[in-house]
Amino acid sequence: MGLAPARILIVDDEPHVRESLGAFLRDHDYDVDLAASGDEALVQAAERSYQLVVLDVRMPGLDGIATLRALKERQAGLPVLMITAYADVASAVAAIKGGAWDYVVKPFDPEQILNVVRNVVAHHELVRENLSLRRRLEERERLDELIGRSSAMRGVFELVEAVSDTNVTVLILGESGTGKELVARAIHRRSPRVSGPFVVVNCGGLPETLVESELFGHERGAFTGAVARHKGRFEQAQGGTLFLDEIGELSAKTQVDLLRAIETRRFMRLGGTEEQAADVRILAATNRDLAVDVKAGRFRDDLYYRLNVVTVRLPPLRERREDVPLLAAHFLEQSAKQLARPARSLAPEASALLLAHDWPGNVRELANAIERAVAVGRSETIEAADLPIQPRATATGSGRSLQDVERRHVETVLGETAWNITHSAAILGIDRVTLYNKIKRYGLKRPERPAGR
Repeated sequence: MGLAPARILIVDDEPHVRESLGAFLRDHDYDVDLAASGDEALVQAAERSYQLVVLDVRMPGLDGIATLRALKERQAGLPVLMITAYADVASAVAAIKGGAWDYVVKPFDPEQILNVVRNVVAHHELVRENLSLRRRLEERERLDELIGRSSAMRGVFELVEAVSDTNVTVLILGESGTGKELVARAIHRRSPRVSGPFVVVNCGGLPETLVESELFGHERGAFTGAVARHKGRFEQAQGGTLFLDEIGELSAKTQVDLLRAIETRRFMRLGGTEEQAADVRILAATNRDLAVDVKAGRFRDDLYYRLNVVTVRLPPLRERREDVPLLAAHFLEQSAKQLARPARSLAPEASALLLAHDWPGNVRELANAIERAVAVGRSETIEAADLPIQPRATATGSGRSLQDVERRHVETVLGETAWNITHSAAILGIDRVTLYNKIKRYGLKRPERPAGR
């Protein structure tokens, strides 16, 4: 289905001008409305949306300048072409400063108007395409609070989407700071249990003497200090999702109790005599290599296989450097709002420094670095000196210089978009000319297509 013809409003108090111009534009397949005054134009603009208004400067009643002002108050981005006599050119120039798109002088050639119309429509379509592209990019680059455009993160997004509407147990693996809890929350939000609770248990932060009580609850008098019945996390998560973070830190005894609760979907409060139903979905996460812990006897193999029905592996940030600019932009916006600071961009040296850093603390470290830079920075841009990281000394030819990192990043993005310059520039956050300059500077070559294609 093709696009609807552009809609144009012609406003002129001279009937022959508006009617002849209207007929001319209709002959070129535009949807045209006519208005004899500024007041009439405002009424029509309130009822219909237009891609362009052709507006006479000198009219009785509400003149063109006042009409322009009123139109812009209602729709700031509406293109308005002013029509003026030679004596009113100064007024038309003032109108341009007030937001008019352009002006033509009477008597005019209808082809002049047609050229302007074509330019405006082309501009409108380009803006629409850019907005559509940006929305598509954002959809591909975000999953709730998870952000990334790398192939590794797209794989994570796809797996999360695939398993969310099931009830299978998911094991989320990744280094500290990679966003394991964000994955768990994304799964919960997309699951049939979204209306139920999402309960988090930090298994590594529970004292051994309290783990059983925290997970399964206890009855009054179950132990010294148990003055009332306590609901454990399994009971709190009924009908929802239970996220067991740092599952690898559980003791051998707790592993046995947890395995039984998962397999039977039942549990017993400490000091209790009746089993309770466990209507929960289990999501677990760890920064440990549980397969190694199983071989070493530190983690039960039966619990490992029960948890490991589906595995989501989050890559460390150093293995998905192309995501750093996207994440940095997100944290810049977020920190500016939280700290009530003006929105700022990254200076080129700061961007290169972020790309070169290995991020041992992963996304959490990057978020903290950006927050610190927003807090201490005083210039219009975030400078390299504002960041709490230092350039790393590298050996010549090591491939780890800032230019090497940028070259690989640009080459990766070009490859992912099949060398679509417009798309690549949008992803990199630069204009097409800058991208062409980088391609030339780094001597990047578009791969040749196989013969016959």
